[in-house]
Amino acid sequence: MSSETFLEVESKFAVDDTASVPDLTQLTAVESLGEPVEQDLSAIYYDTADLRLTRAKITLRRRTGGNDDGWHIKLPGDIGRTELHAPLGDATTPPQELLSAVRAIVRDEALAPIARVDNTRTETLLLGADGQVIAEFCDDRVTAQSLLPGGQETSWREWEVELSPAVNERLDGAAVLHEATSLLLSQGARVSESPSKLSTALGDSVNDAPLPPHLDSSALEQFAPDSPVRVVVDALRTQRNKLVDTDPKVRADEPDSVHQMRVATRELRSLLVTFEGILDAEQVRPLEAELKLLADLLGSARDAEVIEERLIEQLDADASGLLEDVAVTRIRDTMRRKYERAHKRIVKALNSSRYLQLLDDLDALIATPPLASGIAGDAENAEGTESPSVAPADILFDHLSTAYSRVITRLEQVEQPAEEAPTWQDRAESLHDVRKAVKKLRYCAVAAETSELNTKKLVKACAKAQDVLGEYQDSVATRQRLEKFTTRARRHGEDTFTYGMLCQHEVERGDKALKKYPKALAKVQKAFKKLGPKDD
Repeated sequence: MSSETFLEVESKFAVDDTASVPDLTQLTAVESLGEPVEQDLSAIYYDTADLRLTRAKITLRRRTGGNDDGWHIKLPGDIGRTELHAPLGDATTPPQELLSAVRAIVRDEALAPIARVDNTRTETLLLGADGQVIAEFCDDRVTAQSLLPGGQETSWREWEVELSPAVNERLDGAAVLHEATSLLLSQGARVSESPSKLSTALGDSVNDAPLPPHLDSSALEQFAPDSPVRVVVDALRTQRNKLVDTDPKVRADEPDSVHQMRVATRELRSLLVTFEGILDAEQVRPLEAELKLLADLLGSARDAEVIEERLIEQLDADASGLLEDVAVTRIRDTMRRKYERAHKRIVKALNSSRYLQLLDDLDALIATPPLASGIAGDAENAEGTESPSVAPADILFDHLSTAYSRVITRLEQVEQPAEEAPTWQDRAESLHDVRKAVKKLRYCAVAAETSELNTKKLVKACAKAQDVLGEYQDSVATRQRLEKFTTRARRHGEDTFTYGMLCQHEVERGDKALKKYPKALAKVQKAFKKLGPKDD
């Protein structure tokens, strides 16, 4: 079976049974209306026992009736929702091509019906002056039954205005929805408080379903909100959510998705390493190792992507006319193949049981963090039975200090005079170590932002230093790739001028970045020395 993808941008309104639909040709962009079409729609919604999809604002349904019957998954987005469609197929088994979009959420958990929604819909097309569809207006009379324990049957009426997929190419879609909203509100409609029909159908019965592990904080209730344990777990949960959110984007090869998943994976591992002493080191190290393997896999694709982008940018911008066609074609084809192969390896890994186990282990750690000995005193203080000898902010500061010390150590190694002048490759490796240390310090500082420590300036300074050293590192990686192209060209008796020209450009870009490096690191040192409690 094949699936289709749509972007759904709509507004929903609650409305009384007796309300009259206003004249929608009053809308500026609407010239005429299509003939109203009545449809009987029936949908069964599926989810895990702990409602993982529903809690993530994702709906999975099998709907019959209408012109788009079949299996649907709706995913939240920055603008509207992305809707994936697949044919009806098996009545009880969602198609795998849709489930891949939510594999990181569902994993191996069983999916079962959680609600039935029957809807008598009157659909009217809103047409522009050229006769093209601007939007659809739906007048829905709904009867729904929650299939969860304690669920009830409910009925309601609602209006929907959904933009045509192509409307933004010709009109301002946001303006169309805004004007439609004003018109419908004037007719007695109310902006719907429910994000979906499923949410209304489930009602209060959702409260009786168990929580997924990563949302179950019962084991943390003994700790004060500003305790080191809560600070670290909250930081881990944030990055865990980013990892899961980027999973379907990586599978679909959306721009920058591999980079975002790599960042989340690295940050998770860095938090586990940095906060050993709050978390039990022995218990978290297996998870650290798995995260490193995933980060390395993502890194192969990301490095290929970055080098490709840098080289293509140079090729497209060149106006000299001196670049050779053979070299240009080889660069374009080789870097594209390297990325595509690396991406295929990532998708294979994301479909593996090992990856799903990593996600389960991460959720289990967040739900019940393995604490180092001595941290229990923090919980006892929360209950008022014992006063801690060290304040929570002091514990976090100690971990920040350790991370900062690593930065200074790496800096000293770079600046330390050597008996022999280091090669540019050796210097690049040392500066890469500095960048990794700065990155870990930033992760630690971000985690501590919710505590009494004022780490905002330190986070900003570290981010700037990362950018500077990252630009230099990207130039180094690109130069190394160009050296491989050059070696191959020489072996085959080809001209190497193009590769040399591109390499010189990367040398200049790297040197430009390095000029900013001392000032950027000085700001990191200054920000750390000024680290102190937040202002009241």
